[in-house]
Amino acid sequence: MTTLASPPVGPARRIVYLGTPEVAVAPLRALHASGVEIALVVTREDKRRGRGGTLSPSPVKTAALDLGLTVTHTLPDVAKVQPDLGVVVAYGRIIPVDILRIVPMINVHFSLLPRWRGAAPVERALLAGDTETGICIMRIEEGLDTGEVYERVVVPVRPEHTLSTLRSELVQASLAPLVRAVTEGCGQGAPQSGVATHAAKIDPAELQIRFTMTAREITALTRLETAWFTYTNDHGSTMRVRVVSVVEVAARGEPGKVIDVSRDGVVVACGDTAVRLVTVQPAGKSPMPAGAWANGARLPASLA
Repeated sequence: MTTLASPPVGPARRIVYLGTPEVAVAPLRALHASGVEIALVVTREDKRRGRGGTLSPSPVKTAALDLGLTVTHTLPDVAKVQPDLGVVVAYGRIIPVDILRIVPMINVHFSLLPRWRGAAPVERALLAGDTETGICIMRIEEGLDTGEVYERVVVPVRPEHTLSTLRSELVQASLAPLVRAVTEGCGQGAPQSGVATHAAKIDPAELQIRFTMTAREITALTRLETAWFTYTNDHGSTMRVRVVSVVEVAARGEPGKVIDVSRDGVVVACGDTAVRLVTVQPAGKSPMPAGAWANGARLPASLA
């Protein structure tokens, strides 16, 4: 096993910050507000977005420049500024061992490790129907999310949580312990214990609703806010619809059968009972009440 640099037991006076998406912005701002010196911010390269292909910076780059911080896209630059500590929040790349030998690093991980190690811990917690999740301030090691944990915070998962709302709560829950770890010291970490599970990145195919699924499975998918299904209309065209919200109802029928259409939504039989589609988003349109969509779409007898 390679000998890695150890995080300081006491306060870190000079840090580097590695992050890319929106979830990494609030932790960056919290650390900046704490007064710690952020010598460098490392983020992913600008991406081309939109029809015009305009280059756009990552949310972290935008925030860092707004705070007057130095930004780089080159990971090896972290060693050049000689930080006491590196802080990683959703950076999006594996940190090479050569860098970990020189710069000790901690990470904000959005699960209660060792459950849901990997790229999509919040998504996997929702799909699995977990009733609680949380955050861990942890040491980065060679293994994937295997490092010792300095602090953990439990966050209950409520039935109304979606991916965006749960992720937002987890980010807020991480701010105080992260600032403590940096400004007061990481202290003595604890090895992870329990059964490890892997949070693989979500494949787009996993987001397809099949009405042979159970109501719980369909409901869990819609909590990720990008679930969808296809159906063939009476003109023979295949239509794609994003399901924004559903509720479970007590009804039966062949999976996919349209049981009822009303102002309250569209009741569709599924693998065990039925679900009511409450809000949907047809391709190229804005979200709308499912009942209004169904009346205009002239639905077939089955969506299977």
